[in-house]
Amino acid sequence: MSVHSISIVGLRSISQVPLTHILTFQKDQDGLSMARQLLTSPMAGAPVVDDKGKFIGFVSEFDILSAFESGRDISQLTAEEIMVQDRIAIQESTSLVDAVRLMKKHHLLVLPVERDGAVVGCITRQDLLRAWMIQGLGEEELAQKK
Repeated sequence: MSVHSISIVGLRSISQVPLTHILTFQKDQDGLSMARQLLTSPMAGAPVVDDKGKFIGFVSEFDILSAFESGRDISQLTAEEIMVQDRIAIQESTSLVDAVRLMKKHHLLVLPVERDGAVVGCITRQDLLRAWMIQGLGEEELAQKK
């Protein structure tokens, strides 16, 4: 099967995609520690959660860079002060197609995934591409293409 003939028929929901990105920030976490975590992570940002794991905002590398640019001391800023409050997230029941559409529409690199009102992980565009490829090609065929 060629890559061009991958079908979207039967694409799975997010719940069937392994969530390997579990990075979250606490609302009172300082900007310097968040910057360090992002530098050691493949993630371009992460959700900010409250004490119960509820999604309250998002901090990206760009948000931290913007704080640097403004001349603020990021070690004195909390996640709550740096974060954007646009809370775009998906549920585990969201289809891969809908997740791709949402990421495309909002130009997102990372989407938090929620279950029962709490963040359980994040999914990236690379995760979605991998899931799409595996769904379309099958794991054995994908390994042969390497």
